[in-house]
Amino acid sequence: MEDEVDRLVAAWRRERPDLDVEPLEVLSRVSRLARHLDRARRLAFAEHSLEPWEFDVLTSLRRAGPPYQLSPGQLLTQTLVTSGTMTNRIDRLAQRGLVERLPDPSDRRGVLVRLTVVGQERADQSLAGLLAQERAILGELSARQRSDLAGLLRQLTAPFDNVPG
Repeated sequence: MEDEVDRLVAAWRRERPDLDVEPLEVLSRVSRLARHLDRARRLAFAEHSLEPWEFDVLTSLRRAGPPYQLSPGQLLTQTLVTSGTMTNRIDRLAQRGLVERLPDPSDRRGVLVRLTVVGQERADQSLAGLLAQERAILGELSARQRSDLAGLLRQLTAPFDNVPG
């Protein structure tokens, strides 16, 4: 079965035989898959009236376990955004009733961000929708192929995820 990347690679091999275009065979497919995944994610989140960034914050809180709360600093670490961006996101989610701010009992000046019941329901529903979309994307692969692919992708991404700072 031929795909668009096969056609792209063949064209570059014809036009630039002096270059080794082999990396395109993997990374162009990863890039194209990322675009398809982004569309699927947006669709799954839109069905639950969420933006991707809202899903990221809500599910960070949900994964924290009861009482589903984190400090803004912990949310920064998990979502990789700036402090100002996180403050704005917390404000917007609080206005929608998806999170609430509470005083941090261990730091009189600090706050904790807690998932509301509505926020938890929205996180759970949108995660189920996302997983259905992702299962469809992976539907052509066997369980063994999915496991092998996950291992290979882990090998590529781990060095980026384990960089200090």
